[in-house]
Amino acid sequence: MIGRLELDDLRSSLSRNETLLSVLERTASLRLPGWYLTAGCLFQTVWNVVTDRPPTAGIKDYDVFYFDDSDLSWEAEDRVIKAAEQAFAGLAADVEIRNEARVHLWYEQKFGVACPPYDSTEAAIDSFAATTCCLGVRLEPSGEWRVYAPHGLTDVFNLVLRPNPVLAPRSVYETKAARWREQWPELTVLPWPID
Repeated sequence: MIGRLELDDLRSSLSRNETLLSVLERTASLRLPGWYLTAGCLFQTVWNVVTDRPPTAGIKDYDVFYFDDSDLSWEAEDRVIKAAEQAFAGLAADVEIRNEARVHLWYEQKFGVACPPYDSTEAAIDSFAATTCCLGVRLEPSGEWRVYAPHGLTDVFNLVLRPNPVLAPRSVYETKAARWREQWPELTVLPWPID
């Protein structure tokens, strides 16, 4: 359970990244089913704030996940991607948008392990290579922030990278950890568990 103070700290930290706020607002306008802004842009913004860096330092892109299992064709996802390109036009950031209902169709070819079909965006977030990365935020129609953080926020604020060996291979975790540690040397990277 995430406490009110942690949620307030998260919102305060993320609100320092104006690009992130714009992505949230523009994504909300697309009205995608089950969407979240997720992954690196969130925890990296927190890391930047905690370590007194500019809020956008080292952020490669902004990932938006949504879940629509009514049409698993590439064409349906591509229509959403094209609509998003218009919504994000003029924004000085790369925004990648993906239908998590389709991940099982391409994951094994890209990462070498099979991915069972997800039943929600939350299930996709649960399978990130590090528990620290398992974080999603969206704007509800009311304007309230909805935060999904199944492992809490303590590691995010304490700069601890903890492996999450539910799907992604060890190599994915270690590659990401090495890249992030170059940018944020303050990170504590916990080792992949030995079987």
